[in-house]
Amino acid sequence: MKKATLLLEDGTVFHGQAAGHPGTTTGEICFNTGMTGYQEIFTDPSYFGQILTATNVHIGNYGIKNDEIESESIKIAGFICRNFNVAYSRQRADKSIQDYFEAEKLVAIEDVDTRALVQHIRTSGAMNCIISSEIDDLDELKKRLRETPPMAGLELSSQVTTKIPYYMGNPDAPRRIAVVDFGVKKNILRCFAERNCYLKVFPARSSFEEIKAWNPDGYFLSNGPGDPASMDYAVELTQKMLNDEKPLFGICLGQQILARAVGLPTYKLHHGHRGINHPVKNLLTGRGEITSQNHGFGVLEQAVYDSPSLVEPTHINLNDNTVEGIRIKNKPAFSVQYHPEASPGPHDARYLFDQFLDMLT
Repeated sequence: MKKATLLLEDGTVFHGQAAGHPGTTTGEICFNTGMTGYQEIFTDPSYFGQILTATNVHIGNYGIKNDEIESESIKIAGFICRNFNVAYSRQRADKSIQDYFEAEKLVAIEDVDTRALVQHIRTSGAMNCIISSEIDDLDELKKRLRETPPMAGLELSSQVTTKIPYYMGNPDAPRRIAVVDFGVKKNILRCFAERNCYLKVFPARSSFEEIKAWNPDGYFLSNGPGDPASMDYAVELTQKMLNDEKPLFGICLGQQILARAVGLPTYKLHHGHRGINHPVKNLLTGRGEITSQNHGFGVLEQAVYDSPSLVEPTHINLNDNTVEGIRIKNKPAFSVQYHPEASPGPHDARYLFDQFLDMLT
């Protein structure tokens, strides 16, 4: 097998075997702890610009199925794993992970000590990295890595959003929801459509006037990649939506944008939350939820607690006490930092879709 090299921004080097498409790729390294759902993770637009490390040992073992996607193409910039299983066991699968990565031209590296790698990321924090199966000169790899911009300050939603508006659901449904696509997952749209909603999905940089002209009953701010601090256009759009006094719901990046729209700062997490078993406490009910998460930025906790007249924290992460949900005082608006639609992950938090729809009636 062909050798491959993984070089981190701090100079740490891991060696392994080439997998997927041969070549070189750069991006911010991150890790996901989910044991299943790798295909949904590959196609989640929130991972755009990131090189994903799988903590589960075996990836590809149940193959690739054409309809198990969260967007129309792979969104990760590269992939790192221990065992890249080309042979698969599921009879319903359409192709192997190797065929999938070759078709999508995704560079990957396997036979990496991912336990040591993840421990390093958890200690040293998220950073840029480079994978190559064609360059073994570390000086050249370092040069290319220096040319890769850091994730902080990057506006990426414009690169993954829909180019033109589109519809989903029953046109005769009693509720119409305007979705702002910062990098929306398909399963979020399905969760709304299954609840008899008609959706119009708008590009990220749509004007408020264009969105309001459709006469929606409520607004939804989607997940997506990049730094919310670089998205003034989205903050201004959200402020106009809040002034319209119609119900508003945000997920993940949508929460960060909502927070910034009311003056709360966001910040980059040390190494992010990515997995399908993160414990969250609902502060309004006292109940715990096991949640699916994928984010590298969050709302500054102290700013939330220092603004009791402006915002109410509704959910917290039980691992690190980060704010996982907020409700805007005196406005019909709320958001969560995690993914209630899951895919992959548990369905503990899908009640949030019903909670939003109750606000529309």
